[in-house]
Amino acid sequence: MHFFAVFDGHGGPEVSALCRDHMHAILADKLARAAAAYRKENQQDEEAEHRAWKAALARSFMWTDELGASGVPRGTIGGSTAVVALLVLGRIIVANCGDSRAVLCRVGRAVPLSQDHRLDRPEEMARVTAAGGVVFNYGGVLRVQGILAKTRALGHMLLKPEVICEPEITITARSEDDDFMILASDGLWDVMSNTVACRETLKCLEDKSTNAGTMVGREEEVRCVCATFHLTDLAFRMHSRDDICVVVIDLKIRG
Repeated sequence: MHFFAVFDGHGGPEVSALCRDHMHAILADKLARAAAAYRKENQQDEEAEHRAWKAALARSFMWTDELGASGVPRGTIGGSTAVVALLVLGRIIVANCGDSRAVLCRVGRAVPLSQDHRLDRPEEMARVTAAGGVVFNYGGVLRVQGILAKTRALGHMLLKPEVICEPEITITARSEDDDFMILASDGLWDVMSNTVACRETLKCLEDKSTNAGTMVGREEEVRCVCATFHLTDLAFRMHSRDDICVVVIDLKIRG
């Protein structure tokens, strides 16, 4: 199993760092427990297996939300988005909470693995208002209680129950046609489309000037690091005004 994540804190870096530091341990524990329980029941039902993974991820986000909230001084606004990707048993499992995003490049085409949690999604707007939240439009940006421009996040005690920590989870079967994945915060996606991000990443991964070898390992990671720097630099040049955090995961052995 391989685990990757991007956290994007707002209202200060403390919550983001706290969530990042604890999510790995929490997720490893919850997934191990779910796998053990599944094996003990000797189930061969794929749907039951998917439910077990989803339940373990949901519990991980709930625990991390509580830890994140403990790092916010009483009465202040602070929180973090999170997008998590697991590569396990021939599947890509993505859990997203907020407006960070996971995108898969398959046969050179961008395939979104998550949806942003923003108020322009009717179902998210309906849920927020049903919970008693008031939405204000500031400069063309919809915000919960006039504060937060997303509907889900970790650590936002002051905005509960309108802002929730429950992730949306997708499970995608791996394919030989899979090229790579991008996990990134909204500082990238605010100025760059999925298609452009995939196109620019592919250029870096296929660039032989990095002298990366054919083995999966350190040489392969060189190109991934180059791709993250390139995407970040490009987003700055496109006048991104938000924090930018990018992770690139190569899913192929490249010559």
